[in-house]
Amino acid sequence: MEISVDILLIEFGAVVLGLAIVARLARRLGLPVLPVYLLAGLAFGEGGLVELGAASDFIEVGAQIGLIMMLLMLGLEFSAHELIDSVRRSTGSGAVDLVLNFPPGLIAGLLLGFDPIVAVLLGGVTYISSSGIVAKLVSDLDRVSNRETRVVLTVLVIEDLAMVLYLPVVTAVLIGGSPGGIAVTIAISLATVAAIMTVEYFYGERINTLILSDSREVMLLTLLGATLVFAGLAERIHLSAAVGAFLVGVFLSGDIVSHARDLLLPLRHLFAASFFVFFGLQVDPGLIPAVAGLAAALAAVTALTKIGAGWFAARTRKLDGQARFRAGAALVARGEFSIVIAELGVAREPDLGALAAAYVILLAVAGGLLYHFDSVVTGLFRWRRPGRG
Repeated sequence: MEISVDILLIEFGAVVLGLAIVARLARRLGLPVLPVYLLAGLAFGEGGLVELGAASDFIEVGAQIGLIMMLLMLGLEFSAHELIDSVRRSTGSGAVDLVLNFPPGLIAGLLLGFDPIVAVLLGGVTYISSSGIVAKLVSDLDRVSNRETRVVLTVLVIEDLAMVLYLPVVTAVLIGGSPGGIAVTIAISLATVAAIMTVEYFYGERINTLILSDSREVMLLTLLGATLVFAGLAERIHLSAAVGAFLVGVFLSGDIVSHARDLLLPLRHLFAASFFVFFGLQVDPGLIPAVAGLAAALAAVTALTKIGAGWFAARTRKLDGQARFRAGAALVARGEFSIVIAELGVAREPDLGALAAAYVILLAVAGGLLYHFDSVVTGLFRWRRPGRG
């Protein structure tokens, strides 16, 4: 069906303006904008208040670019050296985080009668914290220099690295095929990750000097074009475009990183919003009431398990009780990666999309509030249990 250009522009422009209005309102209320974007997608999707027509296909393309931009920007925060060193120093904390937060989703999925691979996806949804929301909370509350912030970032690095291994595996299984074919796909994916990390570790600085340019225009086109090409090639070998973009970000280092952040951040904001809106568009709001109770129960359980993981990680660094709670509270929010994982299984299990949307909205808000009002919570704890600390 031919799409009218004027209708496309009007619909997409109205969506962007609507997001600007609700994002402004969320910021004034001190809330993260991610759940607001999800709610906007629910409102514009099938069964919502207003169903989009011409703009939905355009938003779908923007959503794919948004996913790539989010993972690229996340990869820019780390180098291969940092990833390897973080894993080496904090394997215990990472293992506790995995053991506490992956099983609740996996068990819930199996109890709901989901396909086993969909249950594994739900385990991933409950496991990984939102690096984007955490980074924003730390920045907004001026806690970058706090002692527990380094602990939080280390846990996030390990989670992100775990996703680099997890996503290719579940993607290969979802595609199907013989066990031998799946094993070959996984081996190729992991070998690719290892090769890129090795090259960056030993030769990254030299290669990055070739990418630098005095022209911002040339730099932007080079970075964006190379990322899209590499993400597409990663998708071709079933490594996933998200992981491919993340590895491009990790590969970049030195002076080029600050230039890349400056050039790409506006694009990341625009297309990331498209990603969350598109996910909301795929979820039938009518399915949410049926899973709301389960989402709330799962959110309550995994908020506690994530606080426990952060508490343990901070305890290994000998931080005090309030710093331990702050570390755990900062990790409670789930966001972009949880949605990325859920999106893989929506076609196979529609209830997964509704459950993940409700779950992420609840914990994105609850995590922000717990981290913001940590002193109130720890004060109540001390009041109830005098002499403990």
